[in-house]
Amino acid sequence: MKKAYRAALLRFDPEGRALYDEDGLLVVGPDTEGRQRVIDAGSHAAVAPHHVDVAVTDLPGRILAPGFIDMHIHFPQTDIIGAPSEGLLPWLENYTFPAESRFADPAHSAEVAEVFFDELMRNGVTTSLTFATSHPASVTAFFESAQKRQLRMITGKVLQDRHSPDGVRDNTEQSLVDTETLIRRWHNVDRLGYAITPRFAPTSTDAQLQGAGELAAKYSDTWIHSHVAENKDEVAWARELFPQARSYLDVYTGFGLMRERAVYAHCIHFDDADRQLMRETKTASAVSPTSNLFLGSGFFDFEGADRVDYRYGLASDVGGGTSFSPFATMLAAYYVGREGQTKPGVSIAPSQLWWRHTGGAARALGLEGVVGNLQPGCEADFVVIDPKATPLLARKTALATNLEELLFAMIVLGDDRLIERAVISQALPN
Repeated sequence: MKKAYRAALLRFDPEGRALYDEDGLLVVGPDTEGRQRVIDAGSHAAVAPHHVDVAVTDLPGRILAPGFIDMHIHFPQTDIIGAPSEGLLPWLENYTFPAESRFADPAHSAEVAEVFFDELMRNGVTTSLTFATSHPASVTAFFESAQKRQLRMITGKVLQDRHSPDGVRDNTEQSLVDTETLIRRWHNVDRLGYAITPRFAPTSTDAQLQGAGELAAKYSDTWIHSHVAENKDEVAWARELFPQARSYLDVYTGFGLMRERAVYAHCIHFDDADRQLMRETKTASAVSPTSNLFLGSGFFDFEGADRVDYRYGLASDVGGGTSFSPFATMLAAYYVGREGQTKPGVSIAPSQLWWRHTGGAARALGLEGVVGNLQPGCEADFVVIDPKATPLLARKTALATNLEELLFAMIVLGDDRLIERAVISQALPN
């Protein structure tokens, strides 16, 4: 059965430009498999005459927008968000690895997965590319919880067979067997996708990276998910371990781990040869500004990425990141754009920040036209936003004279209170 929602409506054209209707209408209905998709969207005056028989839910004063996409987040690090540290490598040793070792326990994995998805939904994040741990139980718990909620989610077992403590270090051969077993069990089941996930090059042997590359070639529509060039100490370590590679990024090229649907978090300490390699291989960056600021890792070069024109989108990187909220991530990206560039003073338009956390992130993930937008054919994942959620927001958004001012007011002043609810593209029961 078709449904229609009347409210202000935010969506994007194929070039990533924002389209906004103050009085909009979003019409959704089941596809041939029973899943809710966008049938029509636009101004109420233009769309309503074509759907006179569809019941309309009026949402006065609200904004309908695509569900946010988080391109890089660690669900097992939910409990260590805000843990103090001197930097990335000490943070991993003192907080991350001890917390992740607990995910060998299926009950603990299942408990945290529920908390994690509750937080995503509360913050309007309807899709994420997510790290699990090296334990298959963590992957199973994640997928079972996501499947129950009918979410479009991606994760995979972490591969780390060296330079890792007991409790998270895995066995090379078994890790690859487990990965293939999990791919066959979960990839493309309902709305779920599998990501082949080396933690980062220094924590995998050549044999494990080679095996990951072979699986990535065999299962070519899976994702690849890892970290690169986040921290200068990490970059120096990778140079010592892989002296034959031109750069840290080039390590992954040598193992067949750069292609479409490959996503690398951070990508801070790059040169133009690295950026060109990203473009040529259609590999994407997951930009994690709250994490990079929190851990003192450095600044993503937005100007360099746009100049070379390779794919990227925004990510929270919880628990190195400091908030599940896309508004916190977008604001941090704005700060980085203003202060941390080779050419100072880059000002990222608010609508572009929003795009990089929705439709632009979907494009980077190879999911354009599936999620991240409210154009016809997209799955009907969207958020209902209350721009008057707090007294200050109500005052500030009422003063906005154009869309950029409205979006920026929400980015600067917003948090989970802006998200009245998230609507998921659920399948109708048989």
